[in-house]
Amino acid sequence: MQDLGRFLIVLGAAAVLIGVLLVLAPRIPWLGRLPGDVLIRRGTFTFYFPLVTCLVVSIILTLILNLFWRR
Repeated sequence: MQDLGRFLIVLGAAAVLIGVLLVLAPRIPWLGRLPGDVLIRRGTFTFYFPLVTCLVVSIILTLILNLFWRR
């Protein structure tokens, strides 16, 4: 049961962190506007995929999580 409790605590903390990031994301001017993010506009159709932003966020999260789960 202790493992389940720890997992729920980590899951809750992650949800709080994601919520804080979503609230603060509009204040970070470069987030979602990095070179390499795909933006296609054709008339009324717009396709946007933040490829480089996803890579940067993934690298940062990987580094942070490796600091916490390194044994």
